[in-house]
Amino acid sequence: MMGSFYTHSPLTIQLILSSPRCNLPPLSSEYTKDVGSKSHLVTANPSIIRQRFQNLLWSRKTFVDNMKIYNHSYIYMPAFSMKTGTEPSLRVYYTLSDVGANQTVLFANPNFLRSIGKFWKSRGIHAKRLSTGLFLVSAALGLCEDVAIYGFWPFSVNMHEQPISHHYYDNVLPFSGFHAMPEEFLQLWYLHKIGALRMQLDPCEDPSLQPTS
Repeated sequence: MMGSFYTHSPLTIQLILSSPRCNLPPLSSEYTKDVGSKSHLVTANPSIIRQRFQNLLWSRKTFVDNMKIYNHSYIYMPAFSMKTGTEPSLRVYYTLSDVGANQTVLFANPNFLRSIGKFWKSRGIHAKRLSTGLFLVSAALGLCEDVAIYGFWPFSVNMHEQPISHHYYDNVLPFSGFHAMPEEFLQLWYLHKIGALRMQLDPCEDPSLQPTS
């Protein structure tokens, strides 16, 4: 159940990165219109395992049930980037393995994460840790010919000055100083402007063009 991006064929990599989800987000019907329901790659920060599932030290049924919505997705975890992340990551691996779950756990290469951190720091992103989203974009840029991203917006209002939440499912902000979201956004916008990737900022469908009841 463990592996790496680099052990898969280009076709498999393209499929994995076609609909990534960050940090075990909900995919329930109330969000489907905006974010769809497909998932091939789902990241899971070890801190989420600690906060939501008590480090899997007690009952694991809730965690296993929550994972079913991701079907046959790869679960991508930074197990070795920090010492505190290793134990919860291993618990995820063994829990899903023990119940014969459909998901496959992948552990991120710590050297890859370290190199990506140094690269973006040299380009002006000064934060304690890069966001999961930027790590995924970095991986996609290194592996895919065509990269399109959606949902990267670090501000509390949209371009029409309407209030929006931090995530599509909640408004829980990162710890102060932990991430540098505006700096990340500026770098991604620059890549969009030079054609290295495509950033979608407006709704994918214009609401004014939708039929009215």
